[in-house]
Amino acid sequence: MPAIDLTKLTSPIRLAGDAHCGFRDPAAYYHDGVFYLYYSYPTIDADGVWYSQVAWSKSRDLLTWSAPLPFTPRDRMLNYGSPGCVVREGDDFVLCLQTYPTPGITDKYADDTARIWTMRSQNLEHWGAPELLRVKGPDVPIEHMGRMIDAYLLRDRDEPNKWWCFYKQNGVSLSWSYDLRIWNYVGSAQAGENACVIPDGGEYVLFSSPETGILVQRSTNLQDWRTCDLLTLGVEHWPWAQGRLSAGFVLDLRDDPRVGKALLFFHGSRYGEEDPRGGYANWVSIGLAWSADLKNWEWPKDCSEC
Repeated sequence: MPAIDLTKLTSPIRLAGDAHCGFRDPAAYYHDGVFYLYYSYPTIDADGVWYSQVAWSKSRDLLTWSAPLPFTPRDRMLNYGSPGCVVREGDDFVLCLQTYPTPGITDKYADDTARIWTMRSQNLEHWGAPELLRVKGPDVPIEHMGRMIDAYLLRDRDEPNKWWCFYKQNGVSLSWSYDLRIWNYVGSAQAGENACVIPDGGEYVLFSSPETGILVQRSTNLQDWRTCDLLTLGVEHWPWAQGRLSAGFVLDLRDDPRVGKALLFFHGSRYGEEDPRGGYANWVSIGLAWSADLKNWEWPKDCSEC
């Protein structure tokens, strides 16, 4: 299988939004030589009403991607989105995601019933029914869990049978489990949205999104975080990301001989979220950058689309 040649990329944009749709909140997984990209896929009807689903595309070379294939219902009382990551548990691939209900026709942001879920698959393409992540504990009623979004699952570096779940609530909240079903709440820390956490040496690195940019924090215990950087990449040269650069997801393939880099997927909005031209459900695109050390990032510099 040939090595991935990142120099062939002529633009950081991998999936481009337009007036009718957007590509948000990317989460990537690499399996048997194939890159799978999951994302929020909002679309706008002719009457101006928008809907969100989770969709996937795949690629063998990071250059060309298959067409979006939504696999969650098209229902504003659900509005599935923000796939956090895919992990492997036994024979199952497990995807975490959220519901983002917007019952009012003009509603843009979810009500207090937003919750986080998992779905399971045998092949990364066909997914089973969603299962609620009861991250506050099995005895906390669903209606008392509070509004929560942007789940991310992480296997513990030192205790492989233990799982962590990060999610957006009071900053970034944290729970743990030994089976991905019975959870124990730990607490919360200051961070942005769309948490992504990967081990690096003797530390964990947390990528999250403040108002704009990608915040980088490090910790040895998953609870006490020190701020290291705020990534804005090439945003000053990117018209397609002037509204907001956000939702960074790192697929760490530095040890993979075919790739040899950590791949940073993110989304950029052409307009601000309150701009009447769009920037929330449309004109949002997924971009790509890469790094050998999680500190210095590269992307295609010379391109007409930037």
